[in-house]
Amino acid sequence: MSDEREEIIYAPPTGTPLGTNRAFTTCARILIPILATFTKRDWIGTHNIPASGPAIVISNHVSYADVLFFAQFLYKNGRAPRFIGKQSVFDVPIIGRIILAAGQIPVDRESATASKALAHAVACLKAGHLIGIYPEGTLTRDENLWPMVAKTGAARLAILTRNPIIPVAAWGPAKVLPRYGKRVHLFPRTKVTLRAGEPIDLSPWYGKADDQAALVEATAFMMKKLTDLVAQIRGEMPPEIIFDPRTSDLPRTGNFKKVKK
Repeated sequence: MSDEREEIIYAPPTGTPLGTNRAFTTCARILIPILATFTKRDWIGTHNIPASGPAIVISNHVSYADVLFFAQFLYKNGRAPRFIGKQSVFDVPIIGRIILAAGQIPVDRESATASKALAHAVACLKAGHLIGIYPEGTLTRDENLWPMVAKTGAARLAILTRNPIIPVAAWGPAKVLPRYGKRVHLFPRTKVTLRAGEPIDLSPWYGKADDQAALVEATAFMMKKLTDLVAQIRGEMPPEIIFDPRTSDLPRTGNFKKVKK
């Protein structure tokens, strides 16, 4: 049995886009033309995606289709990301093996080994990869699809590694595949907007990766920046009270009020 304390080492990213491998490239060649056929892209702030070096990108989560558009956005702008995703996705036959081969990182949030995902993410960043995270951890449960109170993992990773966090706001994927929906809407072609903002500075919290109060504060600061970007895309003001799944009696899926168009 290997020592769990053994250092995790990743090879530096190579290829074009930076960080790609055979599995990632194969998926991109299949999926990107499909996305281009059925959606219209509106990309803003692409200059904020670093061409090389370690970085953390975060985005809001409104649809299970989000990750396809998020990955496309990063891939077509020079980076093949490493996403931290739920273990359940990796357990899906065939799909799980493909995304694992593409270098993605599974995490079982309910297990005692969840910290291993953090160790893998730290190692990826140390090697120079770009890490993608949905800070909310699951689809937003805000009735109008605004970002909700997030988990502290992304902020902790940034504070531990002292790497920049680039926010990428997304709007439109929920029209392609509604939240918790099973029917994909291909026509008319949906405009999917992604907007990358300037790197978020979490340096005031450096050295406080084990301080829960500091992590909550840093996470709220980070999510405010992301929510402001979402508001710019939508042309609306976000709610004054942020939905907090920890204090809600809503179920994890379904039974939501009608989403505002």
